[in-house]
Amino acid sequence: MNFDYNEEQRLLADSVRRFFAKDYSFEARRKIVASEEGWSPSVWATLTEMGLTGLPFSPDYGGYGGGAVDLMGVMEAAGDALLVEPYLATVGLGAQCVVRAGSEAQKQAILPAVVEGKLKMAFAHTEKGARYNLAKVEAQAKKSGGAWEITGEKLVVLGAPMADLLVVSARTDKGLSMFLVQKNAVQVKAYVTLDERRTGDVVLTATPGELLGAEGGALPVIEEVIDYAIALICAEAVGAMKFACDTTLAYLKTRQQFGVPIGAFQALQHRMVDMYVSYEQAKSMACLAASKVDAQGDAKDRARSVSAAKIKIADNCRHVSQEAIQLHGGMGMTEELKVSHTFRRLTMIAQQFGDAEHHLARFAELERSSGAGLS
Repeated sequence: MNFDYNEEQRLLADSVRRFFAKDYSFEARRKIVASEEGWSPSVWATLTEMGLTGLPFSPDYGGYGGGAVDLMGVMEAAGDALLVEPYLATVGLGAQCVVRAGSEAQKQAILPAVVEGKLKMAFAHTEKGARYNLAKVEAQAKKSGGAWEITGEKLVVLGAPMADLLVVSARTDKGLSMFLVQKNAVQVKAYVTLDERRTGDVVLTATPGELLGAEGGALPVIEEVIDYAIALICAEAVGAMKFACDTTLAYLKTRQQFGVPIGAFQALQHRMVDMYVSYEQAKSMACLAASKVDAQGDAKDRARSVSAAKIKIADNCRHVSQEAIQLHGGMGMTEELKVSHTFRRLTMIAQQFGDAEHHLARFAELERSSGAGLS
């Protein structure tokens, strides 16, 4: 497999990195995180102007027809910069549900607005006690006078406080289904997660919704969308790991003990090399995951590859982030140092959409069901 970006992908990634370096410094990000909104409309407008909100969508809706592989460079740059704007929630989750399940009328109404940056979305799916089980949904949707009404509660909905439109999963008489719900029709209990992203619990009480896709046919779509989002956060992890490795190496070259840089000590050199090995492994696995979700082939093959990538990247997130903190010493945990915030994001990525243990079990089950056996 070719792990190098093509020229267009490199140019896009470079332009995104330049923007983040110039206008999204760590200090600028700290001010955004501390603001009441917790995100920057001006940054969102710039992401739109750069075409990033339209990158993975069909030209039929104003997009550029890219895939997860095309988004890898963008997500790596976002991981380096610790982007807190609702890019993943909108482009990688909510709008992807519309792409895969929406009617043509729904796509025409929603996707151009997403591409133009006028509509932010979120995917409200996780419920209490479900953990990583995508099929465990107790929210109910019932028809009342020809319209759907949804009742239930969704937890840890990424980007919910900023969203204009939600995709909500709920059960009907025919099974698990998805619905489009206006944000102003629900109650959102907003809070900030460990990695400083605005999230919320969504309460629905006979809330009106519009059916998205076939009634009772949502689970395969949800699994596909979550796999797509996993591929994106794997790429984001690669960018965050690269920063953690580079900033730790720079610290080892400048921090002195006994009159010499601590990077001169062989034991620390070995640990630094192991960090870079973990980063390179993660980069390869992220590329595998992105290529598989783009291939749109066998669902089991896609799921197996995505789980394999998430297992390795979750382990390497833990290794790189913890080593970065330990090699920085006590100052590595301070609010003023970016590496401590990178540690938080890598810790969250390791858990998001399934930790290593969950995906190991999923991978093993897929291997058993395919009859391939574990090697």
